[in-house]
Amino acid sequence: MMPSTPDTPTLSPIDGLMDQIHHDLQQAIDQGILTDPLMVGIHSGGVWVAEALRQRLGLPDPLGKLNITFYRDDFDTIGLHPQVAPSQLPVDIDGRDVILVDDVLYTGRTIRAALNELFDYGRPARIWLAVVYERDGRELPIAAQTVGQRLALSPLQQIHVDGPAPLSARIVTREEPR
Repeated sequence: MMPSTPDTPTLSPIDGLMDQIHHDLQQAIDQGILTDPLMVGIHSGGVWVAEALRQRLGLPDPLGKLNITFYRDDFDTIGLHPQVAPSQLPVDIDGRDVILVDDVLYTGRTIRAALNELFDYGRPARIWLAVVYERDGRELPIAAQTVGQRLALSPLQQIHVDGPAPLSARIVTREEPR
């Protein structure tokens, strides 16, 4: 991967975005839109973000963690080399409001896979999607209710979130295939 170029959009600092996401989620809880929510993060960046948000919100249940590797429909095309780690949902999700958290929303395929896995565990009352970064390039009709920052990037650019502590993000540019 090549370093970012001068024409690369600027990422907002992740700390400020986490403050904004926390505020938006707290407001949804305070207004009764989300009731007794369970926080679930998508492996691995979403888990890092979700744990930080769960602590800020003071949610009592342990963090749920999803590893959606085998639920993906683009397994062969994106070159995944799965590291099998089981998903962990510490409580029953039937009838619960679930805050599903990921670091980056791009094509929508990761979220689709996460939804499939969640429904294998039960039937939540509501699923509220929160992401730190949403970029253009959606391939599926997936939308987040809470977004830290929206970006327009070239198809060669990717957002990488590093963590777990401290959380940071950067845009990297892949070389074009020859």
